[in-house]
Amino acid sequence: MQPKVSIIMGSTSDLGVMEKAAKVLNDFKIPFEVNALSAHRTPDQVLDFAKDAYDRGIRVIIAGAGGAAHLPGVIAALTPLPVIGVPIKASISIDGWDSILSILQMPPGIPVATVGLDGAQNAGILAAQILGTGDVKVYETVKTFKASLAGKISEANEELATVKFDFKTN
Repeated sequence: MQPKVSIIMGSTSDLGVMEKAAKVLNDFKIPFEVNALSAHRTPDQVLDFAKDAYDRGIRVIIAGAGGAAHLPGVIAALTPLPVIGVPIKASISIDGWDSILSILQMPPGIPVATVGLDGAQNAGILAAQILGTGDVKVYETVKTFKASLAGKISEANEELATVKFDFKTN
């Protein structure tokens, strides 16, 4: 089985966040790989990874990083593949804002699709949506997932109907 999505993170301390993307891809039956790469500590490996990703079958890259969070942008500068950045609130982070802005504020020509702070689940869903534009099976899986979200809200409203307050009218 050849991976279609690559999940990369600056260090294994980011795994608690990034495994949410892996869970989505696993649930959607999309082959993926998971690696730690550091734009600062292993720049040569990052370069090799980015340049070889397409030839290895990778079609979307999800890159998570905390603190200065250069990994997604460096990857995006090195490959024409779509890169989804996941800003992570790390122990060295300034409430996550440094990570968010480092990934979000890319220069013209180097786009990184950026999800919310610690938003790896949404990154996994977005990767599936991107792949679904060229794969009917993945498209149908995402479509079914999206439909299930509406069902969850309907269930929530049924539960809310049982909540009683003196002045609640519904």
